[in-house]
Amino acid sequence: MKYRLLTLLTFLVPFVTFSQEKGLDEIVNDAFMPFATWWENTVLTPIPIAGYDIPIVLILLILGATFFTIYFKFPGISKFGLAINTVRGKYDEMDHHGVEKSELNVVDGDLVDTIADESKEGEVSHFQALATAVSGTVGLGNIAGVAVAIALGGPGATFWMIVCGLIGMSTKFVECTLGVKYRDVGADGTVYGGPMYYLSRGLKERGFTGLGKVLGVVFAILCVGASFGGGNAFQSNQAAVQLTSMFNLEGGATGVIIGVVMAILVGIVIIGGIKKIASVTEKIVPFMAGIYVLASLVIIFANIEYVGEAFGMIFSGAFTPEAGLGGIVGVIIVGFQRAAFSNEAGAGSAAIAHSAVRTKYPASEGVVALLEPFIDTVVICTMTALVIIFFNMDTGAFDYGNAIGSTVLLNDTGAYVGGVDLTSMAYDSVIPGFRYVLTIAIIMFAFSTMISWSYYGLQSWKFLFGRGKAADTVYKILFLLFVVIGAAATLDAVIKFSDAMILALVFPNMIGLLFLFPRVKEELVKYMTDIKANFK
Repeated sequence: MKYRLLTLLTFLVPFVTFSQEKGLDEIVNDAFMPFATWWENTVLTPIPIAGYDIPIVLILLILGATFFTIYFKFPGISKFGLAINTVRGKYDEMDHHGVEKSELNVVDGDLVDTIADESKEGEVSHFQALATAVSGTVGLGNIAGVAVAIALGGPGATFWMIVCGLIGMSTKFVECTLGVKYRDVGADGTVYGGPMYYLSRGLKERGFTGLGKVLGVVFAILCVGASFGGGNAFQSNQAAVQLTSMFNLEGGATGVIIGVVMAILVGIVIIGGIKKIASVTEKIVPFMAGIYVLASLVIIFANIEYVGEAFGMIFSGAFTPEAGLGGIVGVIIVGFQRAAFSNEAGAGSAAIAHSAVRTKYPASEGVVALLEPFIDTVVICTMTALVIIFFNMDTGAFDYGNAIGSTVLLNDTGAYVGGVDLTSMAYDSVIPGFRYVLTIAIIMFAFSTMISWSYYGLQSWKFLFGRGKAADTVYKILFLLFVVIGAAATLDAVIKFSDAMILALVFPNMIGLLFLFPRVKEELVKYMTDIKANFK
């Protein structure tokens, strides 16, 4: 015992001495930065095309989403009405009763009349699944991420974010349909689903057993990492930054203290599992998103005479970017990268939440899921972008392209501010005092995103290490630890790690989608056939 105590003291003495020279926040960030930088460079490895270095992951993301959009005949447009009707429960009766007029006698080896019982397999409703998944996407990426995208790529980056959102609707449709089709339901009714299951099971079904196992494991490992990074550390970091700025908090341990408080609150919710998470997110997300959208609309209408000019800047900047912004390809890269981080289409993470839905039609949840990128990127991100563009038109607060990493150089002070600060300044310039409301929104968005991503990560953890209580406890402890780490680290370290972890999910997921998309077509035909038979 004495030897162990002496060893512990020997280890702690240098740490304590060093902490007197540096704040605890700086120590955490300095330790985190080397790994974050290495991982970012690895995931965003570029290849030269026409004189530009384009990250391979973005090429895979864009080409895959474009292919699905064309193959499924622009489902973001053609199936939009169907998605609205499905999420509001118009076709729920088909899940709870036998299908009377279906031309299909057998579906996946089961008689149609007996499939009704299968709709009981699931834990949440269509709306709850959508709310949980949206809470994992609608958040700080829409607030801080958009500001960073515009500062780096100019107004034109907004155009490419919208394009990414529109084609991303098709990718979400594909991955979430597969998530329900290949999910696993435990004896107690608990649902286990997501890319790790459709990669392993679906590819085995196609005769690629080995590849499926490898991709499933790789996805699960990356998803655990993403849950610690973009779904957790980035969120707690921005919430801590906003609180520190709002209340002028100082001290090296401030971030740690905020992180500990947030970790406790997150821990209280995630103990309850997906049902508890869904019950919380279905209340938080619509309320906070409603306030944010309302404030955005107020500002947009207050500047209604400049809307045309702002959209003109967005379109012209998309194809003829201002000097110093890296050219058109540079703007495209910025727009797609920030949009991908915001809506996560192609990453497959949302399929984990959607897999828990109560339905016997996998395609029904696929069409519900395609609403996510529209809500997240096409609507909310565009509103944020317009507010920031209006703000800069009026004040000339910053020069487009004059940013470093995730911070923007302000012209009047010569100081660099983060994305959250810039967005806060833009909203507060029109609605005085809104920064206080925005602070609450940021904290709530961060909170809802963290609890959703805790579920994503836990499902992946279970896939890797089993479904025992001990494994669950270990994951939850680690997850809560990263809440504290994120709050203590600086944005530069956190955003490098966060972006890369979420984008890395695209590699195994998109490969699987390109193998399995014919199964999605089959499920869509079944769903549409029964709707036509029962709702003439």
